[in-house]
Parts: sequence; C-alpha cells; structure tokens
Amino acid sequence: MCAMWKPSQSGSVTPNFNPEPARPAPSSPTPEVPRARVLPTAGDQATIGKGLVIKGEITGTESLFIDGKVEGSINLPGNRVTVGQHGQVAASMAVCITAREIVVMGKIHGNVSATDHVEIRAEGALTGDVSAARISIEDGAFFKGGIDIRKSEPGTKPEYGTAGAEARNATESKPSPDIRPVARTEEAKPVQS
Repeated sequence: MCAMWKPSQSGSVTPNFNPEPARPAPSSPTPEVPRARVLPTAGDQATIGKGLVIKGEITGTESLFIDGKVEGSINLPGNRVTVGQHGQVAASMAVCITAREIVVMGKIHGNVSATDHVEIRAEGALTGDVSAARISIEDGAFFKGGIDIRKSEPGTKPEYGTAGAEARNATESKPSPDIRPVARTEEAKPVQS
C-alpha cells in the first residue's frame, strides 16, 4: 500500500511500501538494425582501412573504398571502386580493377577497366592502361599508360570535355554541339588612302 501526497494535505506523509530492487532508468529506445542491412545492396560501400593488407582476388556486389593495400585483382562490375589517398592497389594480371566507376586518389599499378568513368584526382597516380567510356585526369595527377575509350553503356549520357569526347570529335565529320564560334571584340576596319 502506498500513501500519496495531495496538495490539500498539510505536512509530510511517509509512504509505506516494500522496496523493489533498483531498475535501470529506461533509456531512449535504440532503433534495431534493420535486417535488410545484412544483405549488401548496390548502395552500400565496403571499406578497406589503412592498416589492412589484402592479397588475392576481391569480388562482390557493392562499392569499395580502399585506404589500405591490395595485392591482386578487384572485380566489382556495376559498382564504384575508390582508391583513397593512403590506398595502394597492385596486380600483375591482365586487369587489376574492373568496375563501373574508378576514382584514384592513391596509387594503382596495373590496368583498369571501367564501363563508365575513370577519374584520376590531383593526388592520385595510375601506372597502367585504362579502358573506359570516359576519363578525367586532374592537374597534378600522375598517369603513365595507354587509354582505350569505349562506347558508354546504353542509358548513360556522354559528358563532353573528357578525352572520350575529344576522340569522338576527331573521327566525326559533322560538327560537335560543344564547339561554338568565338565572337571577336573588334571588327576589321577598311584602310583609307
């Protein structure tokens, strides 16, 4: 039995009750991890940290961020492979990395093949051949190898201003929509004698 204090009562009332063991205060409910996260999807990204070294073949169905060292091939078709600033990838096979998109901020020694885009950032270094629909190399990046520009997959729009667009423009006889005449600021004046 428990006595309650009412505002109309004067004085203090000592409750008479049996003490219960102390229970932890209820914390805010923690959301449970959804079961859908157990199975990787195309939107997920795995990470190889700085302290990890992997030797062998990597295959999978999700994107990959590499900040450690990989010695072997990486085959992630339809996904993105990003080699971070501390990342190193090396392979002596025909193709070192196969993916939809490859971003290089670290070092790659070997050939890469992308169905869409290869991007070598200013701090990146790639020694090997590149086969892709598009490629971009920032100022300051290191690249040594050959480039094979392929047609992009159906449903992807080519981006002008890349090496792929320049290669297409050199072989086509019709003018490209990204080439425009430059307006002159002065007109030629006739010479009077």
